Amino acid sequence: MEVLIYILFVAGFILLVYGANWLVDGAASIAGRYHISHVVIGMTIVALGTSAPELVVNLVASFKGTADVALGNVLGSNVSNILLILGVSALLFPLAVNHNTLWKEVPFAILGAALVGILANDRLLDGIEQSKIYRSDGIVLILFFVLFSVYAFGISREKGIVPVHKIRMFSIGRSLFLIIAGIVALVAGGRWIVQGAVEIASTLGMSEAVISLTIVALGTSLPELATCVAAALKKNVDIVIGNVLGSNIFNVFFVLGTSAVIKPLPFNEVLNFDVFVGLGSVILLWAFLAMSGKNTLQRWQGILFILLYIAYITFLLISG
Repeated sequence: MEVLIYILFVAGFILLVYGANWLVDGAASIAGRYHISHVVIGMTIVALGTSAPELVVNLVASFKGTADVALGNVLGSNVSNILLILGVSALLFPLAVNHNTLWKEVPFAILGAALVGILANDRLLDGIEQSKIYRSDGIVLILFFVLFSVYAFGISREKGIVPVHKIRMFSIGRSLFLIIAGIVALVAGGRWIVQGAVEIASTLGMSEAVISLTIVALGTSLPELATCVAAALKKNVDIVIGNVLGSNIFNVFFVLGTSAVIKPLPFNEVLNFDVFVGLGSVILLWAFLAMSGKNTLQRWQGILFILLYIAYITFLLISG
């Protein structure tokens, strides 16, 4: 039985990646067939596709009441997005950003990371017996996501941005099949990963939070990693940082917000370390970009990010 759990755990990540791709391909094909704007497709369907693994894992974890998995997945994914994915991408090619990204989008990501720490620490800030991210907190997070979406859509219309995702056209029947198959794969993959994380944590004597912050978080970040590495190799640098920041913002405001609305998430104060690492990572990103005369994340800074990520994971595994 234990062997089967491990097999399903690995298979769950494979299903998440393929399921997200199938869902995006099918939905984008239908949207394109009905002449929906490429910008709208890029900001909704494609953005949801790369963050679907985190969303599905968190929804399953929320319904099952495994709050450490839900919180660890979001916090760990956001750290890996900044330190690992941007680190690897900058190592391949220096990443330059525009003025809006430096002064609006990165600060919004900083706000998200800070809000998690503020909303989750009821016991420390208000003296309440137990810290939780309540449904009201979740609603606040979702409203911030709506606000950011309106801003992002306005910027994309002004600049005429088109998504990187190339739309492949299929018949209506095949498109619907891809959407259904994608949803089934995402749900099955999410269930297997959450079950596997709980079982592995129990077997190894590690906390569910540590397993979620490391293995689960890295696994659900695979779509972002693939997208960013491909974009960096093609020197589409705006796409790289935009995808990472968008994913972090989506994870905090929508994924975590939705999870809390479904079921309030008890907050283990041990996770405050990961909250601070996530917040510090985004602040460090902003500082590196702001200090550079060309708003660029250099290769040596990418190497530093990778080393910090290795140190972070090592610390978690040793202490967990």
